[in-house]
Amino acid sequence: MRPIVRVRPGASRTRVGGRHGEGDGAALVVAVSARAVNGAATAAVLAAVAQAFEVRTRAVTLVTGATSRTKVLDVDIDDAEGHRRWVALLDS
Repeated sequence: MRPIVRVRPGASRTRVGGRHGEGDGAALVVAVSARAVNGAATAAVLAAVAQAFEVRTRAVTLVTGATSRTKVLDVDIDDAEGHRRWVALLDS
């Protein structure tokens, strides 16, 4: 599955959940404590999303948005299970 995430670097704690935007184009909010320097925030996002979807870190890869707060990821997970977790995380 290819979720769209909205990153909030420099947060007080790492948290995955919540919605940025409306409708089908809504992005999952991922707050990470890492700063947006030298890819540290992106690496933290990949690890946080992997934990939230309960997959290995290497199962989550960046598709687009290396230097943007809005990123498209690829998560190697069963579509039905991924969608279930996506909906739960958007509503948390």
